[in-house]
Amino acid sequence: MSERFKVTKFDEPSGKTYKNYGATSAESDVELKGKLLPDSGDNDEHGLPAQKDKGCDTNLYLYHEEIEDRPRAATFLSSLADYSNTIPTASAADPDAVKPAPPARMGTLIGVYLPCIQNIFGVILFIRLTWVVGTAGAIQGFLIVLTCCCTTMLTAISMSAIATNGVVPAGGSYFMIGRSLGPECGGAVGMLFYTGTTLAAAMYIVGAVEIVLTYMAPWLSIFGDFTKDPEAMYNNFRVYGTGLLLVMGMVVFVGVKFVNKFATIALACVILSITAVYAGIFVNFNGNSNLQMCILGKRLLKDIHISNCTKAPKGELEQLFCPNKTCDPYYAAHNVSIVQGIKGLSSGVFFDNLQDSFLQLGQYIAYGKEPDDIEQMERPTYNQVYADLTTTFTILIGIFFPSVTGIMAGSNRSGDLADAQKSIPIGTICAILTTSVVYLSCVLLFAGTVDNLLLRDKFGQSIGGKLVVANMAWPNQWVILVGSFLSTLGAGLQSLTGAPRLLQAIAKDEIIPFLAPFAVSSSRGEPTRALLLTMAICQCGILLGNVDILAPLLSMFFLMCYGFVNLACALQTLLKTPNWRPRFKYYHWSLSLAGLTLCISIMFMTSWFYALIAMGMAGLIYKYIEYRGAEKEWGDGLRGLALSAARYSLLRLEQGPPHTKNWRPQVLVLAKLNNELQPTYRKMLAFASQLKAGKGLTVCVSVVPGDFTRRAGEASTARQNLRKCMDEEKLKGFVDVLVTPTISDGLSHFVQTCGLGGLKPNTVIVGWPYGWRHSEELEASSLPKWHGFLHTVRAVTAARMAMLVPKGINFFPDSTEKISGNIDIWWIVHDGGMLMLLPFLLKQHRTWKNCKMRIFTVAQMEDNSIQMKKDLKMFLYQLRIEAEVEVVEMTDSDISAYTYERTLMMEQRNQMLRELRLNKKETLGMVQAIVDHHHADVKTASKVRFAEPGSGGGETADDAPSPPLTDTDDKDKDKDDKCEGGNSPPPEPEKHKENNPNGDAIKPKPNMSDITPDEGTVRRMHTAVKLNEVIVTRSHDAQLVILNLPGPPRDTKFERESNYMEFLEVLTEGLEKVLMVRGGGREVITIYS
Repeated sequence: MSERFKVTKFDEPSGKTYKNYGATSAESDVELKGKLLPDSGDNDEHGLPAQKDKGCDTNLYLYHEEIEDRPRAATFLSSLADYSNTIPTASAADPDAVKPAPPARMGTLIGVYLPCIQNIFGVILFIRLTWVVGTAGAIQGFLIVLTCCCTTMLTAISMSAIATNGVVPAGGSYFMIGRSLGPECGGAVGMLFYTGTTLAAAMYIVGAVEIVLTYMAPWLSIFGDFTKDPEAMYNNFRVYGTGLLLVMGMVVFVGVKFVNKFATIALACVILSITAVYAGIFVNFNGNSNLQMCILGKRLLKDIHISNCTKAPKGELEQLFCPNKTCDPYYAAHNVSIVQGIKGLSSGVFFDNLQDSFLQLGQYIAYGKEPDDIEQMERPTYNQVYADLTTTFTILIGIFFPSVTGIMAGSNRSGDLADAQKSIPIGTICAILTTSVVYLSCVLLFAGTVDNLLLRDKFGQSIGGKLVVANMAWPNQWVILVGSFLSTLGAGLQSLTGAPRLLQAIAKDEIIPFLAPFAVSSSRGEPTRALLLTMAICQCGILLGNVDILAPLLSMFFLMCYGFVNLACALQTLLKTPNWRPRFKYYHWSLSLAGLTLCISIMFMTSWFYALIAMGMAGLIYKYIEYRGAEKEWGDGLRGLALSAARYSLLRLEQGPPHTKNWRPQVLVLAKLNNELQPTYRKMLAFASQLKAGKGLTVCVSVVPGDFTRRAGEASTARQNLRKCMDEEKLKGFVDVLVTPTISDGLSHFVQTCGLGGLKPNTVIVGWPYGWRHSEELEASSLPKWHGFLHTVRAVTAARMAMLVPKGINFFPDSTEKISGNIDIWWIVHDGGMLMLLPFLLKQHRTWKNCKMRIFTVAQMEDNSIQMKKDLKMFLYQLRIEAEVEVVEMTDSDISAYTYERTLMMEQRNQMLRELRLNKKETLGMVQAIVDHHHADVKTASKVRFAEPGSGGGETADDAPSPPLTDTDDKDKDKDDKCEGGNSPPPEPEKHKENNPNGDAIKPKPNMSDITPDEGTVRRMHTAVKLNEVIVTRSHDAQLVILNLPGPPRDTKFERESNYMEFLEVLTEGLEKVLMVRGGGREVITIYS
């Protein structure tokens, strides 16, 4: 691919012009101009350049004056190869910088599904789920898990919509929130989510160490018997956790590929472990005697061998409960029993586990809730098991919620995905469905298999420090122990991999200055500096040493992030911004609001104190980012506050043009009034209503010619009429009427001054001057009707505003109609994406909703049409626009005599009009005769030759064009042949006409020898004729045809302007409803989210 075209990165200033998007470099400009204007002497026998112009040849010569600012569609599509779906590195702008190695490109399974599965199936499943089920009971435990899973599923649906609304660069959730709600919210939530992800890695590491030291190798303790002293256990966790963090940090430093390879192994162990649990539950359908508990009355005992579970004299229990020969009252009043821990599904223990068993700190774990059984009553605890923290429904939600928070593990590494738009929704939702089914089924199976007291024994102290889940598994407990350790280790690795990339993405946006050093990547493309900071923060979490302390805090960070994801999706859906085009269709704003409500509710239910801390941190970061560029203004009372908010918003809008993804048409409708001061074409207001769908700014204006002091009352009446028509068409907006000496000056004033600050129209709807030929003839002594139209076109172009010219507006549908069919877009030159965006906006209205989009683009002989079609399909895929694609090949056919004849008649007509402008009445009949002859269809395939400038004499017989065809069959046949690219035979001459030796008919015309068609004029006419033939052939039955409006002539001579109008007429002949579009010099559509 040529290096002459470059695509700027997405976060460049949004006011960029096309030259920054798909234009040529300086050297290529010279080369292109050289091709457009070849040296004299390189012409063929017909006066055309011998060397074909590759940038804009004869077939597209009508657009050649704008080719530098508006490249051909083929040129633009070829430049799409320079697109990158990742955020460019900091050294991308430095050509001398060493290019880092490309990151690993992963698919859905490796890149999203496995990381999500590993983070979700983390430490909680194996070491806390049984305790949650036993404490909350089967019913409330099921609700706890279901609530958490519903929260993550709703968040995943919102995240899928945002993730498929454009290319998702590295940064994942931060990028999605920041680009949806702005840099302040994005930075605040991004930093909280980064901190949460980092502390999650600490929780996974502490959990992995807990599994090893508590259940696998308690002899590794370096601080004595930690079962007797909790502080010794926490110190062990701190020391071993630090060492494990260093090892895992080195693994992540090696590269993401190694982490992914280990992920496969770890996940295989996780799946094996879960399978072993399910198998063990059904193998032990009738229970087993491997786990037996010693029960005193209704209380659970610990640290007692089952053989000593007896009240025998001088036995172990008597020595413990009867020191100094004085027995504990509860011991004396109750007997000791041995209870089977795993009773099996057939035992009916499920019904015993239905109810909750919430306890206060220090209360004994016992059957029932009798005070005599659960209260300590200021007596020694001996070896009885008691609750180490207060438990409620909301507290258990906070503790369990981190076990479902791995849903963004894939989106955090979106920069490493081959197709993030496809992988993130599928991988994330499938992972949530998989884990939700496992969690919910485990709740029911655990409640139906295990005794209530054993479920509530958090550390398995009553069964000798064993893991309850492991002893349920088949064939051996080591399958679960090894699997749980590897899954926790894998989840920690995924967190340590995603968190540095998230921090790097925040640093690259430069919204928080002190993070700038962490935007740098290593030579291998790894965020090394961010990894070091992540490990330092993770070490702080490890020093806490307790999973139960980290879990509620993590819940706040993740819930905050999930809430903002739901808020972003809901706002985008309700506001219906033009850039909101998710490929993921299974979302709704109500689901997002439900997810947001759940997140906020869980935050305050779990811990209002932690929730306020998390929100306070987010608020501080938000205000810090806002402080760097925002002015504060406070007013008095509600009205003062509203005025201040309006002023603040207008000043913010004034700071610069909107980003491409926030661009939406702010419409200025130039309405024409009839003699009754009513809008002449009400369908223009209906079309504007359909285009806006009640969103954004719409200003409908009109001009009354005359003196304001004399016609002020008429202006007020016209204003009321316009307002009434807007209300009837349900078009929300503003109305204004201006009285000026001339209409064209008034329209120019509106274009220049309409709007306030940044709240200004950017798109103008201009009516087509119907009957412009008639006015030109009848008003030869004054300015023609099309003069005001061209003056407005030039004014809109100078103001860098987009322009829409509907032709055949009376055939456009009303807002109450529903139509079906095709909306055909003829993409000739790239005009900022207006041609792509407008039909999408129209389809948001009920009138056009059932229409299908078809996009046609023109390929020249030198273009690779197959590659163009492939590139265009990919471009539309990235734009999230569904449309049929077709590339129309236009052959380099010779300029036909029909084109030459039509050009000649147009030139002759202009000459006669120029001469007759002084004596209109006497010559009107002759003009009308010329016009009638000009409108006749003259078509032949014979070649023509341009007369040399300054040469005398008339045309020879070889050069004379043929007369008009009179036989309709011949005319239709000729048209069909031309549409198919073939040459039609010359028509059968009539008997009364003379024939030359070549068989071409000759019909002399007055003053024909004095007219020499300009080469550029003929070539422009050729473009109009050829394009019209192709468009009519393929889009004659379309509900709407949208095509590029060629730029107005730079020369303001009468002939050039009249020719321009004729070109537009030829271009749109035979089409009932046409919308001609001209962009405003900036991009209005983007592939990014």
